[in-house]
Amino acid sequence: MDTKKFFNVDDDLKKFLTAPKGFATKAIRAGQEPDQWNSLAVVPPISLSTTFKQHAPAQIQEGGFEYSRSGNPTRNVLEMCLASIENAKYGLTFSSGLGATTTIINLLKTGDHVIAGDDLYGGTNRLLRNFVVSMGIKVDFVDFCDLAAVEKAITSETKMFWVETPTNPLLKTCDIKAVSAVAHKFPGIVVVVDNTFLTPYLQRPLELGADIVAYSLTKYMNGHTDVVMGAATMNNDELYERLKYLQNATGIVPSPFDCYQVNRSLKTLDIRMEKHRRSSMIIAKYLEAHPMVERVLHPGLKSHPQYEIAVKQTGGHSGVFSFYIKGDGKAASLLLKTLKLFTLAESLGGYESLAEIPSVMTHASVPPAQRAQLGITDNLIRISVGLEDPEDLIQDLEQGFAAIKK
Repeated sequence: MDTKKFFNVDDDLKKFLTAPKGFATKAIRAGQEPDQWNSLAVVPPISLSTTFKQHAPAQIQEGGFEYSRSGNPTRNVLEMCLASIENAKYGLTFSSGLGATTTIINLLKTGDHVIAGDDLYGGTNRLLRNFVVSMGIKVDFVDFCDLAAVEKAITSETKMFWVETPTNPLLKTCDIKAVSAVAHKFPGIVVVVDNTFLTPYLQRPLELGADIVAYSLTKYMNGHTDVVMGAATMNNDELYERLKYLQNATGIVPSPFDCYQVNRSLKTLDIRMEKHRRSSMIIAKYLEAHPMVERVLHPGLKSHPQYEIAVKQTGGHSGVFSFYIKGDGKAASLLLKTLKLFTLAESLGGYESLAEIPSVMTHASVPPAQRAQLGITDNLIRISVGLEDPEDLIQDLEQGFAAIKK
């Protein structure tokens, strides 16, 4: 196959929103002022102390710290930077993406009702289906691309929408502004959007009407596959105060060293996301034309059912997307075992390219009936296109497909 034709993606990318002005400057400068440290350090130091001296009993200087679970200088720097690049008023970090989810869910009480997306990260699905319901909270899984079905699912007890867009692993893209408008017709419904796949560089849900944006910072925001962390950003004062209290009360906080790592990684987020979105478009167009591929699920392709929504609300797509290989799970497994540059592993968003089969890996905890209904079959492959040269990645896929053909 002549692969050169797939590298001309400039016209495809031009259709999406332009990069947010000042993003790189905020990522590098927000919360990083050297004057806040006695040492005048240009790079924020790692504050490992668990406790801090008080001037008198229960007297802490303004802007000071008491105990590292409640607040830490290194964590504060990261949270300020996260809020800035999101154009948000507040940012909070947690020990993992699921830790952020758990904390946000704790805004609810027994008897409340959550409408969650039908296609979610397997860990989120498991948390909602097995743990949250045990708290006496009802959860319904609905396709947020179907606004009529969403509105029909709302009851007087509905207090939260849990939205992923694009979804994991089927890449369904819902209209955040329209979904938020439906929710806010009913008092008290909080719209949470998991923006892990796109980051604030490519999509900013708060500007589209969402109340809280959730992240697994483990993925693109850190981007180096060496930190597990989560975050939430918001503008609402009351939501911030409640979540800040829960962050301290539950103790689901990240370490200072991990905060230092993610704060470092944000400095190159715009550069990395540009490479991810460009390379993934190249790979997606290559796969879409391949005779051994049944279908490609990538919001940047015109064949995607919500392509127009993606164009309207995003700056393009990141490196993670899925495709159906012709054949069964055996063919998919053989391809992944043959690949050399795509590492067979879970997770996504790092500088290295990864590949996995969701039905037996990241989404194995989703009930088989639900997987079948959604289309998470054994021949569905999810890849995370890293920062390698796309020419080499295509060559790797080519030799993988050739091995299957033999």
